[in-house]
This record gives sequence, structure tokens and C-alpha cells, in this order.
Amino acid sequence: MEIIIQKNSQQAADVGARIIRGLIAAKPDAVIGLATGSTPVSMYQRLIEMDLDWSQVTTFNLDEYIGLPKEHPQTYHSFMWENLFNHINIDPAKVHIPDGNAEDIPAHCSAYEKAIADAGGIDLQVLGIGSDGHIGFNEPTSSLASRTRIKTLTERTVQDNARFFSSAEEVPRHVITMGIGTIMEARTNLLLAFGDNKADAVAGMVEGPITANNPATVLQMHPSVKVCLDEAAAMKLERADYYRWVYEGKPEWQRDR
Repeated sequence: MEIIIQKNSQQAADVGARIIRGLIAAKPDAVIGLATGSTPVSMYQRLIEMDLDWSQVTTFNLDEYIGLPKEHPQTYHSFMWENLFNHINIDPAKVHIPDGNAEDIPAHCSAYEKAIADAGGIDLQVLGIGSDGHIGFNEPTSSLASRTRIKTLTERTVQDNARFFSSAEEVPRHVITMGIGTIMEARTNLLLAFGDNKADAVAGMVEGPITANNPATVLQMHPSVKVCLDEAAAMKLERADYYRWVYEGKPEWQRDR
């Protein structure tokens, strides 16, 4: 796990964008897993500014609410088109987002897993982390071997996401999410975390024991994880100085890989 601590969230997002730029340059037909929420927005904006060629790229999103109309402003379908896809030359046929209105949700989840496999697997998966350590919508106590499936949100996640809705009552309680096992099969995971409200979850993820109570800790077992943090999110890491020393000592050519 490579811990990349930057002065602020924009600088950390810039590092993430450069990593994705390097992947697309090296593999124009890369398969990239994408995340939603406020955390990756600045990285997506930076990617738009880079004017990359996305024409051969395939994407799979981590999750989606169940039951919201597809064009509802708070669906992750709407989020992705507003914040990234409408601004790049991606082929809509290569965009995959879970369908929260599928007639048979379990069958749709199985088909989503198959589509990822048929695409050759995910080269790089973008992740955020919840204040309780969830990745995707894999809430605490989720199976560390889980696959794409239906999940019920915790009250804490509902409250965290209520800022995007008029009230907490409007937040759907059920979602489709890639499983932890699915995430762990990505060849690289790129996790972004900003703000002091993420500091406890980040410290547990990086330096704590592996536990389903902090699902992100499973990333300690992954061979290639890059964690881009601002100072606030890194504030509770006991070995933060070491992580800075390691990153600052990397050759320039190796930093964005």
C-alpha cells in the first residue's frame, strides 16, 4: 500500500489524475472502475482538463441506489454524466453503471460481474472511503469475499449522504454495490480520502488490523494500492512522516505509476 500525502485535496486529486493519465497512455483500452460522491469530483475535473483520449476506455461504476428514477439528479448515473462523461470522448456503449431499477436485481448483479470478467477485469479501480471505513457501499461487517449484490445502508451512511438530498428521509436505504471480492480483483486500486472526518477510517485502513468492521482494511492484502490523502485525512497516521519520506524519495518517472 503506497500512501501519498499531499498538502491539500486538490494536490492529492492531481496525483490521482496523473496516475489515471499514465494508465490510459500505456493502455488506451484500459478498463477503469469509477466512484462517485464528493471526493473524486476534483480528480474528474482535472482529468477533463487533461483532454485525454477516452475513446477506447471501458468503465464500470462501483454502485448505484435502488429505486431512484435513472434521471434523478442524485443517481450515480446522473452524477457520472454530469461530472465526467459529458465532458470526455468516451463511447457510451463502454460505460457500465449498475441499474437500480432492474426488474431482477440479483440477476442484474450477476450479469454485472460477468460483464467485468468479459472486459478482461478492471485495470484500476477508483475508491473513496466512508467515515466508517466502507468502500463502495460495502458497510461494516460486509463479507471480505463478497461480490456485486444488494446492500442495506447503515444509518450512519444515510446521514452522511443526506447532504445530497433535501432530507435523510429521501436517501434510499438499498443499493447495488460491487463486492469487496470484486474490488480486490482490480489490478490496482486508487483510493482518495480528504478531510479530518476521514482520518479515523484512514488510520484504521492503513495501520490497523484487518477487520470487517473497517472493510477498507482488506486493501492491506492487495498487491497494488495507491492512497492519495490530504493532510487532514492523514492526521492520525502514526507513520505519516515515513510515508512522506518514501514518496518524496521516488524518482520523478515513477511517481505517476
